Amino acid sequence: MKRLIFTFTLLCGFAAQSFAQAQPDPIASALSEARALINEGNSKAAVTKLQSLPDLKDIRVAQLLGVAYYQAGELPRAIETLIAIVDKLPQDSPQRREAVQTLGMAYYIAGRVADSIPFLEQTVAWAPNNHELAYGLGMAYLQTRRTAKARESFARMFRVAPDSASAHLLTAQMMIRLEFLEFAEAELKLAIEKDPKLPQAHYLLGQIAVFRARYDEGIQLLEKEIALNPANAMAYYKLGDAYTLQLKWDEAIAPLQKSIWLNPYYSGPYILLGKTYSKKKNFSTAEAMLKRALQFDPNNKSAHYLLGQVYQQTARPEDAKREFEIAEKLKDNLDKIEQ
Repeated sequence: MKRLIFTFTLLCGFAAQSFAQAQPDPIASALSEARALINEGNSKAAVTKLQSLPDLKDIRVAQLLGVAYYQAGELPRAIETLIAIVDKLPQDSPQRREAVQTLGMAYYIAGRVADSIPFLEQTVAWAPNNHELAYGLGMAYLQTRRTAKARESFARMFRVAPDSASAHLLTAQMMIRLEFLEFAEAELKLAIEKDPKLPQAHYLLGQIAVFRARYDEGIQLLEKEIALNPANAMAYYKLGDAYTLQLKWDEAIAPLQKSIWLNPYYSGPYILLGKTYSKKKNFSTAEAMLKRALQFDPNNKSAHYLLGQVYQQTARPEDAKREFEIAEKLKDNLDKIEQ
């Protein structure tokens, strides 16, 4: 499972400033300087400055130090520092709100999703229209299998009713992002029960079916989506993909062409058409399709590899060698990134 990363904007950056205004003393002055460093993106310098103060137990210092640790990417230290003082901060104060939000984000990004939820819930309660927070809380609910709560969060974010077909569809889309395909299928089926003509629901179900090698089922679902929305370029693309996976080259051509006519700037259908025409021994058309794909996606290793095969089949060994080498280099680069 790929870790999902997202960012938030801190809502209470004025916390240290309010301390400074209330307490004009040397510590308050240092806090203002540290806050300025954080705002400038120099959080490590802010940490160093705050650590140099004589009284690290001062609640003002500890609060801002925890924020600085978070901004510097030192999540365990941010959590340790803030959890020790958050309940000592005045209720509903900007300082407490900043500490609560920072703890929620730090726990989430550190992979302690369940621990993040109480703090994210508190933050969303006083910032109900902040979409970043609603998204983060919804994803946290999904990862702890609290589907109904996640649906409520996404419904609030996208301004739909929590029990609507649209809310189920949105929740399923987020589940797919997390690769929770079994749960996504259940949500999509609930969405279709509530609204059989809901756009995108059959497409996503078809996409999941094709991914799981249930090709006939996937084709039926994608055809239903196209019947509801004949301008859905991605539905045609996935339909063509399903046919190529069944080695039904003739059947694949029409939906892939339609996908291109609807969206001529996406490389996927061109690549599949290149593969399809190559299998049908129509190498000139295959070459044209693959070159077109590379115009939109020059670093697509599959397109380079398939083009190398076309050159190989048409007795152009030097061109084939060049394309295979590019594909191999792109594969090596991808492996390094994934490591």
